[in-house]
Amino acid sequence: MPRPPTRKLKTKRATTAALPVSTGNLWLHELSSRIFGNTRLVRVWLPPDYDGWGATRYPVLYLNDGQNLFDPVTAFVGVHWQVGETAARLIAEQKIRPLIIVGIDNTKNRACEYVPYKSKDPRVLNAKGKCYPDFLLREVMPPIEERYPVLKGPENTGLGGSSLGGLITLYTQLAAPGVFGRLLIESPSLFVANRKILEESRRFRSWPARTYLGMGTREVGSAEKDERIVGDVRELEAILREAGLDEQRLKVRIEEGGSHSETAWAARFPEALEFLFKV
Repeated sequence: MPRPPTRKLKTKRATTAALPVSTGNLWLHELSSRIFGNTRLVRVWLPPDYDGWGATRYPVLYLNDGQNLFDPVTAFVGVHWQVGETAARLIAEQKIRPLIIVGIDNTKNRACEYVPYKSKDPRVLNAKGKCYPDFLLREVMPPIEERYPVLKGPENTGLGGSSLGGLITLYTQLAAPGVFGRLLIESPSLFVANRKILEESRRFRSWPARTYLGMGTREVGSAEKDERIVGDVRELEAILREAGLDEQRLKVRIEEGGSHSETAWAARFPEALEFLFKV
């Protein structure tokens, strides 16, 4: 297969590498961020029918914690979401449109970058999450749109993540409405900063066309805490329903016994991807 276009990502120090995967093709790009003052990998999964010439344009899904998506070698505790395998299977079954999936790696400053408010639990005094929407819009998305044949507009653009990555996904929607029309929010840390994200969500109205919200009933392992965080997700669901999101726009999955783990998020990913990008 021809390699993707040879234009480099707009970074201070740009490198490109191909990583063999069982289905589709995965390209790694090094991205230096001026906003955060650090460097990370951006992982771009291309569907099996991608020919490298750009004749076909694709929807795009951006996912946080890119290390955990495609490869067990880089994933937390060796468990990955099997994003490439799942997407390729659903495409082959004609359940979703062919799409490009972009995994944005986290850094050693993950909590600071994913938490938008000063917080005691988790303890984040130098919260930089309010910069994350600008990081996506100014430093991640433009070079992806320049290098790869992605369709633009909210109807073709998704964003997702889990845990703190789910929190910053929700925050990004609030901070940059009209950019993402597909949200994947898994086990979001809604408790951060005394549940401030829920307070801000109540006043928000520009919700995307489709949102998938997932959570397990044994995320923490403490009955009291698990009941509380499931309650937070139910409250977010109520906020979204009140804002007008019906069953066509919002799918909520509360998995009995589901844990706070890559295993649980990988297991729910097929359902989430099909709901967000179904044919």
